[in-house]
Amino acid sequence: MRKLVYYVASTLDGFIAAPDGSFDFFPLEPDPQLVAEWPQTFPTAVHPHLGLDAPQGRFDTVLMGRGTYEPALAIGVTSPYAHLKQYVFSRSLPPSDDPGVEIVAGDPTTLLRELKQQPGGDIWLCGGGRLAGQLLSEVDELVVKLNPVVAGSGIPLVARGFEPYRLTLVDSRPVANGVLLLRYAATGR
Repeated sequence: MRKLVYYVASTLDGFIAAPDGSFDFFPLEPDPQLVAEWPQTFPTAVHPHLGLDAPQGRFDTVLMGRGTYEPALAIGVTSPYAHLKQYVFSRSLPPSDDPGVEIVAGDPTTLLRELKQQPGGDIWLCGGGRLAGQLLSEVDELVVKLNPVVAGSGIPLVARGFEPYRLTLVDSRPVANGVLLLRYAATGR
C-alpha cells in the first residue's frame, strides 16, 4: 500500500509559513543533500538549476491545499510539480485547465484512501496546515526540516483541534544552514 508522507519545512515554534502564506524567511538556497535525497519535492521549474533531469524517487503524487498552490498560480505556473500527479484541495478554485493538476472540492480523506489503494509510488503531502490537520490520521511518515527560526505566528504545521497524535522518531540529523531533518513514523492510529 502507498504511504502518505508529510515532508515540510517548519520553524522551531511550529509554523510552515507566515500569516500571509509567504515562506521567504526559510533558507531559499537548496541544500545539496536534500536535493539528492528528496529531488521530487522541488518545483519542476528549478530542476535544471539543481542539475535534476527527470528526478526519480519515492513519490508520484503530491497533495496540496489552495494556499500552497496559489503562489505558483500568482506567477503564472499552473503545474508547479509537473513531474508528479497533483491534487489541489480547494472549494473556491475553478477546475484546472492543466491536465497534470486536479482541483478537488471534496473530502481529502476519501480521495487519499482511494489513492492509497491504487498502484504507484508514495504520496507527498506538501502543505498546508489545514490540509495536514484534516489528513493527520492518514499520515504514515512525517519528515520535518526544522529551521533555526522562531516566527511567533503563522500557518501551523498542523491546524486542527486538540487531539494528540503520537509519532516515533526514526531518524534525526543536521543538514545545511542549521536545519535539522527529523523523520517520524506514525504510531497514533
